[in-house]
Amino acid sequence: MTPAPLSPTRRILGIDPGLQVTGYAVLEPSDRGPRVLDAGVVRSAVGRDPADMAQRVKTLYDGICEVLDDWKPAVMVVEQLYAHYDHPRTAILMAHARGAYFLAGAQRGIPVLSYASTRVKKLVTGSGRASKEQMQHAVARELGLAGPPEPHDVADALGIALCHYFASSNIIRGTTSAVFTGVNERALLGTDPDILDDPETDDTKDQSPRPKDKSA
Repeated sequence: MTPAPLSPTRRILGIDPGLQVTGYAVLEPSDRGPRVLDAGVVRSAVGRDPADMAQRVKTLYDGICEVLDDWKPAVMVVEQLYAHYDHPRTAILMAHARGAYFLAGAQRGIPVLSYASTRVKKLVTGSGRASKEQMQHAVARELGLAGPPEPHDVADALGIALCHYFASSNIIRGTTSAVFTGVNERALLGTDPDILDDPETDDTKDQSPRPKDKSA
């Protein structure tokens, strides 16, 4: 007998934020592991002047609102904002997109959590410095996909959703997986960097070199 699907209120929406292209993925936990309900991208600059910031942000906001209303996830997880000292403007531009997603979630009473990219990579692939290709293959393996998801924005969104699935399930706390057994969850995942209670103790910043984000 096929097991009944679990409540849709456990659905996880993962978002890989970008001002030009945002990847999203909806996972639903089940007795057989997480399964993909939907995945894709929201594009902000198709058919319009890319310098029109207000319209670009509105397009991203409308797109994510549609995903939220269609799938009604229990939680939204977004990659943490990263600022490289060589490219401070990139972080400022990315913040426009993330703000739209946080607003969309808050309006619907959906909690929004952030994970640093290095911690997502560490939890999904075993290495905090994994390449995009390694992430794509790891995501495909964990979710039983026929091949690496494309484009990489979708793979990253699936990876962020998987990160939260692992962090909030017995997989990371139990003894069923040699990969995750004995992991110090707090040290690995840190606290939510978007809670500004004590910025002096925030240890979630990614210190590794990173090229300029061409999608912003």
